[in-house]
Amino acid sequence: MMEQVYNTILDAICDGQLAPGERLAQEGIAEQLNVSRQPVGQALMLLKSQGFVCKAGRRGLMVAPLEEGFVRSLYEFRGALDRLAARQAATNAASRDIARAKRTAALDQKTAANASISKLIATDMDFHRLIYELSGNAILADTMQPYLNHFRRIMSVVLRIDGYSKNVWMEHDAILDAIAEGDAEKAETLAGEHAEAASTSLQRELNKQTHAKAAPIDKVVDLEIKNTLGN
Repeated sequence: MMEQVYNTILDAICDGQLAPGERLAQEGIAEQLNVSRQPVGQALMLLKSQGFVCKAGRRGLMVAPLEEGFVRSLYEFRGALDRLAARQAATNAASRDIARAKRTAALDQKTAANASISKLIATDMDFHRLIYELSGNAILADTMQPYLNHFRRIMSVVLRIDGYSKNVWMEHDAILDAIAEGDAEKAETLAGEHAEAASTSLQRELNKQTHAKAAPIDKVVDLEIKNTLGN
């Protein structure tokens, strides 16, 4: 049960349903999910240890803000891994695997404009996962694994930036084209530029937002427990 509660709250944080600064009342969440307070408390403590939740003074816990320094460090880390993955993919990937990656990660502008934020995030995550698979270097994916949910959360902000979302899919296509051409240098360069562009756009957006520094927000959010055990 704790795992189900954890995944439900984590998903709400990662897709932006629960925004930075929103207060997380253990009793209220338990009531919404129709569970006891114990699994909620355990889930919140785990989320706190992972940096998704933080203290809110005497008022308990709240969704942690996206700190600019943390975001910058994450993208520096991701940029290094993505550049290596793209270079190795251009050298190692088979044509049939590249074609499969293009089908899986493809998202035209019309589809993107009408897709839910959850769908957009999932497609973005699929793209990066596939690049790591194409590289043939399993250590790259294993190294990134602990930070994937932080990137899910980050992308919920990036993909909401006016005018930026369409760039994401165009950049994905260009990276895959370079990999398909076997141009390792171009693939590496484009992957690095892609990470840098996302980081710059996100940091600019965070500078515009003030809610992360505001007092905790009291807001009723509809949460529905998800049966994620075994998935």
